[in-house]
Amino acid sequence: MKKIYIAIITLFLIIGYSFSQSSYTNVQMGSSNYGEVSIAINPKNTNQVVGGCNINKYYYSSNGGTSFTQGNLSSSAYGVWGDPVIIWDTVGNAYYFHLSNPPGGSGGQWIDRIVSQKSTNGGVTWENPGTYMGLNLPKDQDKQWAAVDFTHGPRGNWIYVTWTQFNAYDTPDSSNILFSRSTNGGVTWLDPPTRINQIGGDSFDDDNTVEGAVPCVGPNGELYVAWAGPKVRNSQFGLFFDKSTDGGNTWLANDIYVCDQPGGWGFNIAGLDRSNGLPVTVCDVSNSPYRGTIYINWTDQRNGSTDTDVWMIKSTNGGLNWSAVKRINNDAAGKDNFLTWIDVDPITGYVYIVFYDRRNYTGLQTDVFLARSTDGGNTFTNERISASPFTAGVGGFFGDYIDVSAYNGIVRPVWMRPQSSQTTYIYTALINFPVSAGNNGNEQPKSFALSQNYPNPFNPSTTILFEVPSPDFVSLKIYDAAGREIETLVNANLNAGKYEVNWNASSYASGVYYYSMTTGDGSYKESKKMMLIK
Repeated sequence: MKKIYIAIITLFLIIGYSFSQSSYTNVQMGSSNYGEVSIAINPKNTNQVVGGCNINKYYYSSNGGTSFTQGNLSSSAYGVWGDPVIIWDTVGNAYYFHLSNPPGGSGGQWIDRIVSQKSTNGGVTWENPGTYMGLNLPKDQDKQWAAVDFTHGPRGNWIYVTWTQFNAYDTPDSSNILFSRSTNGGVTWLDPPTRINQIGGDSFDDDNTVEGAVPCVGPNGELYVAWAGPKVRNSQFGLFFDKSTDGGNTWLANDIYVCDQPGGWGFNIAGLDRSNGLPVTVCDVSNSPYRGTIYINWTDQRNGSTDTDVWMIKSTNGGLNWSAVKRINNDAAGKDNFLTWIDVDPITGYVYIVFYDRRNYTGLQTDVFLARSTDGGNTFTNERISASPFTAGVGGFFGDYIDVSAYNGIVRPVWMRPQSSQTTYIYTALINFPVSAGNNGNEQPKSFALSQNYPNPFNPSTTILFEVPSPDFVSLKIYDAAGREIETLVNANLNAGKYEVNWNASSYASGVYYYSMTTGDGSYKESKKMMLIK
């Protein structure tokens, strides 16, 4: 967003710093003066993870997030002014979208366009100055997000961008949701962009502004987007939804009103100079039973100014109808849970929602939690993923969003961990969930058995087979050479059968590892050694 101040430029290598007491390894990606972070896993090569942070920071990893290199993004002609958005296309190129700050100003203007810079080498270097969309002086272009069509249809690899245009920032003048696209890998953009909302808001960058337009693509190339809107329906602020089935050429004649957002999207969190509950829209493109489900995730204070909650709503028919609103944080009432983001694993269809959480404290101490659903958003587990609490609230700017990226069981969230009013560390966690423990065939084994993994040695993934003779609770865990538990592949009640599970070790270093299978009562326990060679 616009109200940010300039960052200090640095360039250095972060060497996998982590907190030992975490159930998940926390990795410091880098540092910045301010928040607002984005992260994305390359679907073509999950060892490549790229992140961004205000105002001009980028972070890239070639080992699945075990370590990152930090750099400063530069756009010589258009400038860089925050709101980072990182995405990958279908051929393995990364894109960094951001606001502009042209050298010397463009007609006295800043944030006068949305800029796209492309990397063809995993985020190591970025084209300069990049390309842009939305230039329409003297209006301001703000709060963008982007998505890529990963289908094999006629619009495969098209890039879609939506954002808010302020006719005159911080005035009663109007705000609208704009759309642009590129059909040639970001070389050129639809110009002029298309306004897609029917009802505009004001330009005060608050509840009555239309903001939070995050596009996503459905399994058949449908284009979906939702945003927070002004108080015009049901005497409440609310969420609006639009869609296009032809790549953005045409949109709904009337936006669909999804649900109320009581109190609006702009609110206060103790210790922060501002917070927001802007919506995030994603769609399940996997081959799971929940393929095509659209999810919208946000926060609001409908239960009181000191009781901020994380919410989700979903549609299984292309946005025509919506479910009841679901509360995602499963703590008792009366605590703040804020700045959320959602992603759906395009392979498994599992839903991941990340957010800041104060359930365990009475002051400003804060954790980061990950909510996970394996049943299409019907139920969620909540788990703390930050290594230790931190103070989110030191009287400075904390940012307007965090992010999470998931692909085939590999999950990389990103968040800010303030150290002072001038320094914020950027963190991810190495989270790798089992994709499945598939039951192979109907043959009933005669005894418990754990087979040697294959291939062995391996890089970066291997398969483990095991047998269960009768229904039982089974745990299958991975340990490093020092005997420290690093991952849980299976921890569930299983029926009798022969099972296989895959372990993706892309985020781990070469070396010896062990895997151990244990039954619920401990009557069976067996371990085997395996070798990761990169």
